[in-house]
Amino acid sequence: MDDQPQDIGGTDAEILDCVGQLMAQILGVAERIAARLGVPAFFLKALHLMDCPMAMKELGRRMHCDPSFVTSIADMLEQRGLAARQPHPGDRRIKELVLTATGSLLRQQVESELAAAMPWASSLTQAEREQFLRLLRKMSAGLPSVTPAAAAPPPVPAGAAAPPPVPAGATNPPLVPAGAAAGPQADPGASGTAQIPGGGG
Repeated sequence: MDDQPQDIGGTDAEILDCVGQLMAQILGVAERIAARLGVPAFFLKALHLMDCPMAMKELGRRMHCDPSFVTSIADMLEQRGLAARQPHPGDRRIKELVLTATGSLLRQQVESELAAAMPWASSLTQAEREQFLRLLRKMSAGLPSVTPAAAAPPPVPAGAAAPPPVPAGATNPPLVPAGAAAGPQADPGASGTAQIPGGGG
């Protein structure tokens, strides 16, 4: 009977409940922002992870998904003028994905909005947030690493093998104003802000 799973209770059970509620809150915030932008929630994750020019393989590793799914995400970014593929400077056989000026600006705006909407932003003091971060890092260090091959890819719409392309004349408004430069040569010093459909102000 020693090999039977034991029911958890007390503090551990409450931790599981609270973590589950926290994860649901965070996912809800991300989904609301993504819905306003007219993109799947995992699109925001890709933007968050692209903090520098990145090989497609590396983006797949960070997102824990297979190469075909990364290609679909890259296509979505390019179609919206937020990123472009370019050869790796050290090996032209490798394609890197680099954010355009508009993509970088949108990434900053989304990161700022997400950070402000997170529950710890309003519920914890600065000292408590620093302690929370230390605890998160301690727990994360104790978890086994997950390889992309072992991890499930992000969810996709029912019946679809990959995120759908943005069709011509789609009802979702584009994230890049008409006529704006979409390639990596877009002027980073251009005035104005990235267009976020449905945003206030």
